[in-house]
Amino acid sequence: MRPFLTAAWRNLLMINFEADPAVLRPYLPVHTELDTWNNTCYASLVGFLFQNTRVKGLYLPGHRTFEEVNLRFYVRYKENGTWKRGVVFVKELVPKPLITFVANTIYKEKYATHPMEHSWEYPDAGTFKVAYRWKVQDEWNHLTATALQATQPITTGSEEEFITEHYWGYTKVDQLTTGEYQVTHPQWHTHPVTSFDFHCNTRALYGANFENMLQQTPRSALLAAGSEIAVMPGKKIRTSTL
Repeated sequence: MRPFLTAAWRNLLMINFEADPAVLRPYLPVHTELDTWNNTCYASLVGFLFQNTRVKGLYLPGHRTFEEVNLRFYVRYKENGTWKRGVVFVKELVPKPLITFVANTIYKEKYATHPMEHSWEYPDAGTFKVAYRWKVQDEWNHLTATALQATQPITTGSEEEFITEHYWGYTKVDQLTTGEYQVTHPQWHTHPVTSFDFHCNTRALYGANFENMLQQTPRSALLAAGSEIAVMPGKKIRTSTL
């Protein structure tokens, strides 16, 4: 099957929070259930850069490289006795209106367009600094981290593996229908994070229900180096009755 979209995702900064299942359940697509690690639900603020983006093999002028910041949580779906581990996006922010239109129309995602910028800095031979910024109501929000330049593999069974090893996207189309699509990429290596910071206008972006979740101390932060990725064409999972 030919991918719908191919790109490189680079320097994925993920700040991870313990999530209240009661807050997430209204966003849960039918047929899926919340996925947990060590009996804990997670939500993550994720910033990264798209590079060399192609849609059905074609470059769109002015849309090859751009930032994205999203809030996501983790689910699973059982198909033919096998669990598929995936993510659900509460909202995805990009700086290009056309990307928002295509993603919301084709994949029924929840994209929004905001001014965005990023920076990658190398202050010395061993240190790497990454920042993603987005503007909400004339206020700049940010995710930032300082990490080691050297990367390391992800440990089997670790929190890092749980956060990064979800290869399916699920969307709530309606009360009877879920959208599903696959994202393929190799297992990423990570830069060990030494410090991080974030500021997010949670109420304006996600609503008051998410404020307690995103105002608590994060459980962790990780910085994945990223790789080439492919987003496969989506399909609908339907049922006639609940």
